[in-house]
Amino acid sequence: MACILRPGRYSVCNRNMETRRLFKGLSPISYRGREVWPLIEGGKGVAATNHASAGAWAAAGGIGTVSAVNADSYDPTGKIVPQVYEARTRAQRHQELIAYAIDGAVEQVKRAYDLASGRGAININVLWEMGGAQTILHGVLERTKGLVSGVTCGAGMPYKLSEITASYGVSYLPIISSARAFRALWKRAYSKAADYLSAVVYEDPWLAGGHNGLSNAEDPRKPESPYPRVRALRETMREGGIPDSTPIIMAGGVWYLRDWNDWIDNPELGGIAFQFGTRPLLTQESPIPRAWKDALMTIEEGDILLHKFSPTGFYSSAVRNPFLRNLEARSERQIAFSLEMAGDHAHQLDVGVKGKNFWVTLGDLLRAREWYGLGYTEALKTPDNTLVFVTPTEKNTIRKDQADCMGCLSHCGFSAWKDHDDWSTGYLADPRSFCIQKTLQDVVHGGPLDDNLVFAGHNAYNFKRDPFYSNGFVPTVKELVDRIRTGD
Repeated sequence: MACILRPGRYSVCNRNMETRRLFKGLSPISYRGREVWPLIEGGKGVAATNHASAGAWAAAGGIGTVSAVNADSYDPTGKIVPQVYEARTRAQRHQELIAYAIDGAVEQVKRAYDLASGRGAININVLWEMGGAQTILHGVLERTKGLVSGVTCGAGMPYKLSEITASYGVSYLPIISSARAFRALWKRAYSKAADYLSAVVYEDPWLAGGHNGLSNAEDPRKPESPYPRVRALRETMREGGIPDSTPIIMAGGVWYLRDWNDWIDNPELGGIAFQFGTRPLLTQESPIPRAWKDALMTIEEGDILLHKFSPTGFYSSAVRNPFLRNLEARSERQIAFSLEMAGDHAHQLDVGVKGKNFWVTLGDLLRAREWYGLGYTEALKTPDNTLVFVTPTEKNTIRKDQADCMGCLSHCGFSAWKDHDDWSTGYLADPRSFCIQKTLQDVVHGGPLDDNLVFAGHNAYNFKRDPFYSNGFVPTVKELVDRIRTGD
């Protein structure tokens, strides 16, 4: 295939040039009584989308999405209120977290609604696996009546989503990654509140940033084309009597709409809309710090890692920075052990542990001694009957973060917290993971990028290649939405 080379910048294939010329363009859709562009701002997580970005997106005619995941609130002077936890027990700190989350989300929704000035629509995004999700959702919707058009929700199987949102007259937009997942949700719950289903978000598990819905039957190393998966989703929706006018929102991997030309007005797929999660990060209204925005301009293809270190237990995609590389290295310094001599486990471990009841293979004994000599002198148990070797400083940080747990997840592998019943998952806390609330709060409020988790979609490398961002240009949200509507 012949390509046109643009000196010093990038190449554009003839096919892309032809696609641009033939781009069909978008038509407005009706969304909860509002005429909007079928362009949705991805909601993301802790404070990475807020009133400024969501309100501007709605003002541009699209659907702006406020993150209702531990959102920021403000003091009377307009400064962000630090989320400091004073209680002594996890259960009490969990109640503090819920209060922060409701207050913050309500404040963000009100400000976004005002900025939108009656244009577009405002949604909120929640994660079903966040701690106290149902309580928070009730609290936010109760205090924002008439302001929120819909709720997007993923990261789990949110069976109660439709029941909760419908009780407030608000629509719901479940985030799923397969037709099978939607079928289960529809049959169990959503069919009972069908009138409030405004769209279904298909989030591609291999392309989207943040937490992804890969199932045990899917290989993280073998991405599948989204088209047949979305076609299967539409067929499932039709089986349930859901009209084609209820759009499927393609999320993950969406950059140039011209690349999705064949999806628009396609009778196989029915109504289609598009969600943008990564591109809105680099706008003037985006709340992420300037250092994060600058770093987005440097990302190369392959710099985003699909990994399973998250304490949620889900796969997620983030920049493969020193923070993630350290987690990779930590897991590589891992050996299996037996509490009694058995088979190849015939050698007592003599470094990193106290006591004589750790039996390992000869090879693992030699590796453990090597790690010990390099300064990784502390061995910590994992839930899988293995030991990971860390430095004394790492051990202290891990133990403190586990002790400081505020219950931000419904189930946390890192701290063994559970947000109901006896407050425990019943498993050993996992030192191979990390406190996700701590790192996400830190990075979005100016903490060092190298020391924190930095979520991004797998096509973030386009910031460096797309001529729209030449010479470090950072658009307003309106400029971005206008650009997207051209197909670019």
